[in-house]
Amino acid sequence: MIRFAHPEYLYLFALIPFALIFFWWMARKRSTALQQFVSDELLPRIAADTSGRKRIIKQSILLLMFASLITGLANPQLGTRLENVKQKGVDIFIALDVSLSMKAEDVKPNRLEKAKYEIKNLIDRLAGDRIGLIVFSGESYVQFPLTTDYSAANLFLDAVDVSSVPDPGTAIGSAIAKAEKSFPLNDPTKKVLVIITDGENNQGDAISEAEDAGKKGILIYTIGMGSPDGAPIPIYDANGHQTDFKRDQSGNIVLTKLDEASLEKIAALGNGKYFHASNSQDELDLIYKNINALQKREFGAKQFTDYVDQFQYFIGAGIVLLLIEILLSDKKIPWLARFNPFRNIGSSEAAKNSFGATQ
Repeated sequence: MIRFAHPEYLYLFALIPFALIFFWWMARKRSTALQQFVSDELLPRIAADTSGRKRIIKQSILLLMFASLITGLANPQLGTRLENVKQKGVDIFIALDVSLSMKAEDVKPNRLEKAKYEIKNLIDRLAGDRIGLIVFSGESYVQFPLTTDYSAANLFLDAVDVSSVPDPGTAIGSAIAKAEKSFPLNDPTKKVLVIITDGENNQGDAISEAEDAGKKGILIYTIGMGSPDGAPIPIYDANGHQTDFKRDQSGNIVLTKLDEASLEKIAALGNGKYFHASNSQDELDLIYKNINALQKREFGAKQFTDYVDQFQYFIGAGIVLLLIEILLSDKKIPWLARFNPFRNIGSSEAAKNSFGATQ
């Protein structure tokens, strides 16, 4: 099995077509310059020992060298053995509110970005625990299922924005139901749901969904983003400049208020705890400390492949190709020209032209 340790370097292969265009452009430029100063009859005599084929060979060697170095930088790795690794941990689903109200800036830089920052910090601290992400607004979707691939989790998290869910609203109950369906309830692992929202639930019955999840052993923690007094929702243009605040049909600025009472009740029904988000504290860190106190159970065996780096072979090949290109002259090799089956064609044509001129 082959993989690349640094696949981002493979994007450099996109430069190879530009190199081909550059070589073609240089050849055209060289040909044009020669035609301006040397006649077609005199050119073969002046450049008799210059080989156009060897110039193409040298350019091809350069391209191969470039490809070898790029592959070496990407560090291909070869899988050598497989073994089963037992894992213990807790299953954690984060339900993240991506409604427009999460753009309010009463928590800096705004409610959504603060939440994403805390989730990223949590992912970086995980060791063996499985984590998944549900995004919700008027409807809920699984952004990524339970996984221990924390790098992939961070990539999916970066893509989250208020446009991730097209349906407007805040359906906390839908997010709880989605998590309940997404947890492997038959596994003996502890199951934790963390809901990050401003609490303005306006669709579905979040209380009954939380009660049902709590009865099935799912621990529910809630994090309230924002202020109970409310904050306006800024509107930005395509250049990132604020143009206005969100307004209702009467033209009044809309204030989005944190509903702490609902979030406290949801957490209580899920045998968890409610936290109020602030600019100075990492609430997910506090929740993770509570999670670590839980008894972690084995949730299965994971196939693990041991990989060995192979970059040195490609880097070495690139260096050898560079030395060959440097040492290889673009001049014709006299003794090799004897084996060229087309070597007499040019001279025969020249002789015919010369004979015709004397007639």
